[in-house]
Amino acid sequence: MQLDAIDSIEKNQNTILLAPTGSGKTIGFLLPILKMLDTNKDQIQALVLAPSRELSIQIEKVFKSMKTGFRSLCCYGGHAVSVEKKSLQARPTLLIGTPGRIADHLRREHIDTTGIQILVLDEFDKSLEFGFENEMSFIIGRLNQLKKRVLTSATQSLIIPDFTGLNNPATLNYLSTGPAEGLSLKMVISDSIEKTETLFRLLCHLGNHSSLVFCNHREAVERISRFLSERQLENDIFHGGLEQDKREHALIKFSNGSVRVLITTDLASRGLDIPLVENIIHYQLPSTETAFTHRNGRTARMHAQGNAFLLLSGEEKLPAYITEKPPVEPLPEKTVIPKPSGWTTLYISAGKKDKVNKVDIVGLLLQKGKLQKDELGLIHVLDFVSFIAVKSNKIPELLRLLRDEPLKKKKVKIAVAR
Repeated sequence: MQLDAIDSIEKNQNTILLAPTGSGKTIGFLLPILKMLDTNKDQIQALVLAPSRELSIQIEKVFKSMKTGFRSLCCYGGHAVSVEKKSLQARPTLLIGTPGRIADHLRREHIDTTGIQILVLDEFDKSLEFGFENEMSFIIGRLNQLKKRVLTSATQSLIIPDFTGLNNPATLNYLSTGPAEGLSLKMVISDSIEKTETLFRLLCHLGNHSSLVFCNHREAVERISRFLSERQLENDIFHGGLEQDKREHALIKFSNGSVRVLITTDLASRGLDIPLVENIIHYQLPSTETAFTHRNGRTARMHAQGNAFLLLSGEEKLPAYITEKPPVEPLPEKTVIPKPSGWTTLYISAGKKDKVNKVDIVGLLLQKGKLQKDELGLIHVLDFVSFIAVKSNKIPELLRLLRDEPLKKKKVKIAVAR
């Protein structure tokens, strides 16, 4: 898919790439963009629009990991426009952002569009679903020098609006019509309409394995989280109503294994880099087959195995898009609450903007904190803060040893992430 995408984008003025979430579309469009960037031009040359903050950040993370020498900037809501305005004055070569924030900068005349020759509309169907049609139409209307347009989507039945300007596009379709090969679909029947108790029993049955619990509404996410927390079952939440840092922290703790249950809306069904999700639980079934497919696409990826559970009350019927009745998963009568994961996430009050990197953090924790390599998990270094997964039984002694230790000759706060 990536090789075909690179070839098509290089040869054609307009390309539509249809491929599942998690299949590597980002590399597929970043590599040909990289080939077209001009080192002699000190201006924005390519623009990538993505439907969410998380996806925008992830795209920039991939680009930076390529160590191209070109400057990139990611713009999204949730923090001050003035910070991004200052960064835009430094003239990044690649600009990535959500339609709402990019349109805002254009209206404020913060962005010089004269050098933008490449446009990528990533996860375009999700941008339409989030109501960004007017913003995208406004943005594209301001891009008068475009030579390449790329649209990616994980949905096949997609109507391309005229404002995109994708005339006679080359279309690459890598969407499968059936479920992932390693996906096992199962039903769990609840005795009552209120399914929280059954969900609790199911999560206890699944044990200490990573599980995404999907709901249709934010209110349900909050309610279920409170219920599980009252039962002493560790969990975290993720939805569009949370502050950006709360969303960011929840994803980090879930991806590094310090939290094994994440309750979420469909916001987590697309464009997030969460490895090895073992179980998908549909607490509430989505209204469309597309949404159902995207949720299930968070597991059984890249030839891995995964489970998707449909949590149904006795009165609920399977939607029409599920044509074969899945087997029923029996739950044991006795529930045993899973033990904590064994990992805890630490917070450090320094990040990339403080010239801190993963090597610096590893050195601090191994040399001054006396950790062994296998007691250190995933490390996420953000702009101003960093998060590290550490074996839980090492936390008290580690915090004691690092109480007054500087990082890059700077005094930092080190604490358990909340």
